[in-house]
Amino acid sequence: MIPDLVTPLWLLGLVGLAAYALGSIPFGVVIARVMGLGDLRAVGSGNIGATNVMRTGNKAAGVATFALDAAKGAIAALLAGWLIGPDAAQTAALAAFIGHLYPVYIGFKGGKGVATFIGITLALVWPVGLATCATWVVTFKASRYSSLAGLTACGMSSIYAGVMGYLPVVVVLVVAKLLVFYKHRENIKRLWNRTEPRFKKKAR
Repeated sequence: MIPDLVTPLWLLGLVGLAAYALGSIPFGVVIARVMGLGDLRAVGSGNIGATNVMRTGNKAAGVATFALDAAKGAIAALLAGWLIGPDAAQTAALAAFIGHLYPVYIGFKGGKGVATFIGITLALVWPVGLATCATWVVTFKASRYSSLAGLTACGMSSIYAGVMGYLPVVVVLVVAKLLVFYKHRENIKRLWNRTEPRFKKKAR
C-alpha cells in the first residue's frame, strides 16, 4: 500500500532537502575528532557508523554515534509529521536515511544505515521500531555479528509492519532496507564465506 500524498509536492521537496541535510551530518566523524580518536575514515573498515567507532576501542563514542545517527532520522520524521503530516514524515524519514548513506558534507561516502534505519522506524511506527530493535539484540547476542544483526533487523521490519497492520509505512521500510542490504553487500559476501569478523564476548 502506497501512502496517501496530500501535501503539495513542492513542500515535500523542501522537507526532503531539509531532512537530507540533517541526515548527512556525519556524527561518527565528528565524535571521533572531538574525542581525539583520529579520522574515522582511516580506522578499521573506514565506515562512519557506530560499529566502526567501536573498533577504536572507545565504547562510549560508539554508543554516542549510534544514538545520534538514530536520533537524526527520528527527529527529521517526527518534526515533519508534527508540522505537516504523515506523508511528510515518511518523506523526511527516507531523505534523512539517504543523507546518512550518501552525506553531502563528506563526498557522499556515508554509513551503512542501521542506526538511522532504527531511528526512522521508531519515529514512524514505534511498535515496529521496538520489534526491530529486539530483533537486532537477539540476533547479535546469538551470532556476535553486528552486520548480521543489522541485516536481520532491517529485513524483518517491513514484515513486522505488514503483520501489525501499519501498511502505509511498508513501502518506505522496503526501500530503506534494500539500501541497507546494498550498503552491506561486502558484509554479506564475508558472512557467506564465513570471513566476517565477530565481536568477541567479554571475558568474565
